Amino acid sequence: MTFLWYIPNQVDPGHRGDDTVQGHNSIERLTELASLTEDHGWGGALLGTGWGRPDTFTVATALAARTTTFQPLAAIRPGYWHPAHFASAASTLDQLSDGRLLINIVSGQDNLAAYGDSEGDQPQRYARTKEFLQLVRRLWTEEAVTFAGEYFSVTGSTVATRPVVREGRPHPRLYFGGASDAAQRVAATDADVQLFWGEPLDGIAERISHLRDLEKELGREHAPLEFGLRITTLVRDTSDQAWADAEAKVAKMAEAQGNRDRRWFKAVGQQRLLELAERGEVLDDNLYTAPGKYGGGGAGTTWLVGSPDEVAKSLRKYRDLGVTHFILSDTPYREETIRIGDQLLPLLGQ
Repeated sequence: MTFLWYIPNQVDPGHRGDDTVQGHNSIERLTELASLTEDHGWGGALLGTGWGRPDTFTVATALAARTTTFQPLAAIRPGYWHPAHFASAASTLDQLSDGRLLINIVSGQDNLAAYGDSEGDQPQRYARTKEFLQLVRRLWTEEAVTFAGEYFSVTGSTVATRPVVREGRPHPRLYFGGASDAAQRVAATDADVQLFWGEPLDGIAERISHLRDLEKELGREHAPLEFGLRITTLVRDTSDQAWADAEAKVAKMAEAQGNRDRRWFKAVGQQRLLELAERGEVLDDNLYTAPGKYGGGGAGTTWLVGSPDEVAKSLRKYRDLGVTHFILSDTPYREETIRIGDQLLPLLGQ
């Protein structure tokens, strides 16, 4: 199993209840967070993307240069990047970091017009993503690539710097998210890892089964698709303490309700999470749905809450379904990198 953390790549401090500290987004602070992942059992961390945030690839490059084992999972968007530019930049960083780069392809909502992109409908967005993935793979593994697609084209293109190749790793692993039918069809054929948000076990099992069927139906040409879970984990020494802190956090969120980014409601995956609250405030053993009622979005919509043993037990159940990549987080990020790394990861074989 792979265990990654999350490093907030934000201009404004206090992301999801994080400590508001001076220099929160300085190279010193970000390097400290990345180094803590190395020291406390994490393989690396996800760096989020979006217009209005620091450029993710620049941050990933800086952190790779200041660490030794840290793997940046850099989120990037087709449309912000041209595939040939991206393939070259990513190959270069992968070489310089001795093969530590991971990539998360994002096709969801963003302020596209601000950087010259356009908003297509959902099938168009994912058709473009499919072309992006296919072309980047070819540029990483072939020479003199000529490709004429509906959205991208290159002629006689060779990326001078190649990614680091190891057994089972022809290039940086491509993570991908999305719950719509269009997104799942792209994942089934062209991604390496499909990321899920914190759905109950039955929902994850259903989606894995559907993706396996799509692999067969659509004729996947790569190694079998792998699966990952991106979720908030609120871990405390005891179950009672964990739930008391979780409820206190949600109460604060309720006081500040109204700050939710309305674009979340357009995403199929986000809608699935918000609808979980109708099934109950706590699903399975300890999947807390209340945060989604009060502004929690994405990986902060549902939380796994409990003692280290309880949260480890829940994560093992996801593993038993076939999930092998876990991207966890809680705030304040610095303290929880240490706490969860030290208390939870050893119970999961780390």
